[in-house]
Amino acid sequence: MSTSEVFAPATPLRRAQRIANIEVSEILRIGARAAQLKREGRDVIVLGAGEPDFDTPDNVKAAAVRAIEAGDTKYTLLDGTLALKQAIVGKFKRENGLTFGVDQITVGAGAKQVLHNALMATLDDGDEVIVVTPYWTSYADMITLAGGVTVQVAGREENGFLLDPADLEAAITPRTRWLMLNSPSNPSGAAYDEARLRAIAQVLLRHPHVWLLSDDIYEHLIYDGFEFKTMAQIEPRLADRTLTVNGLSKAYAMTGWRLGYAGGPRELIAAMAVVQSQSTSNPCSISQAAAIEALNGPQDVLEERRASFLRRRDLVVDALNATDGIRCRRPEGAFYTFASCAGVLGKTTPDGKVLETDADFCAYLLNSHDVAVVPGGIFGLAPYFRISYATSEAQLKTAMTRIAAAVQALR
Repeated sequence: MSTSEVFAPATPLRRAQRIANIEVSEILRIGARAAQLKREGRDVIVLGAGEPDFDTPDNVKAAAVRAIEAGDTKYTLLDGTLALKQAIVGKFKRENGLTFGVDQITVGAGAKQVLHNALMATLDDGDEVIVVTPYWTSYADMITLAGGVTVQVAGREENGFLLDPADLEAAITPRTRWLMLNSPSNPSGAAYDEARLRAIAQVLLRHPHVWLLSDDIYEHLIYDGFEFKTMAQIEPRLADRTLTVNGLSKAYAMTGWRLGYAGGPRELIAAMAVVQSQSTSNPCSISQAAAIEALNGPQDVLEERRASFLRRRDLVVDALNATDGIRCRRPEGAFYTFASCAGVLGKTTPDGKVLETDADFCAYLLNSHDVAVVPGGIFGLAPYFRISYATSEAQLKTAMTRIAAAVQALR
């Protein structure tokens, strides 16, 4: 072959159609912009990430170290070790009154993978999944990747950002495969009490082709005496078509360990195992050992941290409601507030820009006042903005002062 031979340039990458309209999370984009400003020397307070600022409990870390020292570093069973599945069975029985066999439990690399597996295992092109706005942004993209269609049903503020059973009834079609229910919710912090769950259950019982995906990841972060319930617990007739999803990330501050789990019907768990077998295979063996200790060990840390989040919630909600043009409902759980900024839209910033959308308002807070929050539009409901109060009270106080000053400067 001649060294002077000329080859045609490589054909540009063609994205698969299934991701043609999907990008990296806007929350990550905001975080990246905030990080850039920090590198430039700005004192940016980031209230965007859904990550506790606490450390993983010491007993959990010690269990991981013991597993490493014992050489527990090999492949495990595809969707979780027997010991971890037994610990999860115990957790569901002890805390939720749910009875599962170990063959009804799946473990993945975070609750996100568990959700993804369920959708990939059950959706065909055009199948519909009902989500309640505002919803965690990944829901819609995971549905799209699996070939499904996201059907948004508004959880209106006057309804506590909760699903109205009549709206659910109206949204169900012959193509509906799943209802995704997140309680307490990301981004609103809204939680479903037993009465509301029973009303939703009555709708689902009339539509036996609709399955329920119950995302309970914020289960332990509830306030003001609210009593957490999950659907399969209060309506056993739905248990054979309910996947109850949970994880270690939020309650035990184990976001980086990537460990989530679920309990559900055997045939669904088996189908999800097929998906996982051709993607990641087993979750990290060390994370599984740590998870066993988290679930079986002392639980005192949960209440201590819940109390800290409660103080932070009240600090943020009170400060936002004291700011002209901002309205914030006091959420029942999680570590987010979802406040309306409708009262500041149409106003003009000191540099002459008119705030037309919640995204404009959030950009103004970041670029002019060094506070990073997330616009509600990316969660399917505008004009709102989400604050994660999973950071120190000192940082939150400073951030609230900056937001108040930012609003005061508008004309």
